[in-house]
Amino acid sequence: MPSIRRATEADAKPILDLRCASIRAFGTERYHEEQVERWAAHPFGSAPYLESIRNESESVAVAEGNGELAGFGRVELDTGVVSAVYVHPDYARNGVGSALLSHLESVARDAGVDSLTLHASLNAVPFYEEHGYERVSTVTHEVTGGVELACVEMRRDISVG
Repeated sequence: MPSIRRATEADAKPILDLRCASIRAFGTERYHEEQVERWAAHPFGSAPYLESIRNESESVAVAEGNGELAGFGRVELDTGVVSAVYVHPDYARNGVGSALLSHLESVARDAGVDSLTLHASLNAVPFYEEHGYERVSTVTHEVTGGVELACVEMRRDISVG
């Protein structure tokens, strides 16, 4: 089982690298090569992750396995939006994503969030459904170069009792 901790500024670049590796490994399951490459593109480098790590209204968590970054996730505490859950291909399907999602839900619940929403890539929809998220609608997500990805808006009530 991975250990989960709050991301630090030193994690920004490794998070970016992990995101790109994950998209390239799993994105082709449901998207065309051009879509995957545009999705994995990083025109702003690790700056957006550094900004999120510093932002108190967001929680960025990393999972470590064998001393390596195994995954990361991000939740926006002011809006209740899970904006990222990515797992490195070497750690996929070993509970890393589940541990990260559970952690993000707990952090959000502790911050007073009653429900979470997200835009799931088509390859991630079954994962979120297994964790109690329900489909709301089909949406598009614009990535680098104006390329659009079909996604599914999903929601889950995380309130206690």
